[in-house]
Amino acid sequence: MTAALPSLALALLCLLQAGAQVPVQLDLDTKKFAGVWHVTAIASNCSIFLKMKVGMKSSMAIISFMPEGDLAMKLVWPLMDKCQKFELLFQQSGQAGHYMGAQEKRDLRVMETDYSHYAVLHEVQHSEAEPSTALQLLTREQDLSPQLLQKFMELIPTMGLTKDMLAILPKSGYCQSP
Repeated sequence: MTAALPSLALALLCLLQAGAQVPVQLDLDTKKFAGVWHVTAIASNCSIFLKMKVGMKSSMAIISFMPEGDLAMKLVWPLMDKCQKFELLFQQSGQAGHYMGAQEKRDLRVMETDYSHYAVLHEVQHSEAEPSTALQLLTREQDLSPQLLQKFMELIPTMGLTKDMLAILPKSGYCQSP
């Protein structure tokens, strides 16, 4: 199990990634956006993610905002019957809904959200070793409607990704509380 932890950490770093032509939710309301989300689907060209996607399960993302506007994200991933926790901080870029990784060269954008049911995040990691892109579908509940999945799947090719890079994450019976 401990051998899988570095791989999971790398896969998560690959997942946490945006490009210049990516739309951003207009006037993002951070109070409405904050809270608990479930990561229910991911499409990414990150090689580590592509190797691990088959065994991945739905995870939780707890999003909060600092007084200065930075976005804090706590991720809780089920891995081998254990809950792995990661904390990330993204600095406000000056545009609502667009954030930059505080340490890494990462770019996070909230592309679209209705605040109460779903959100689509686009991330790019500008790594010299392996630059990668990820599109994530977050939902307030673990259930994923066919209509929402279809909408997400239609976005994948518009972001330079392919459907074989998609993982629809099955529900997990554990790691469901912050």
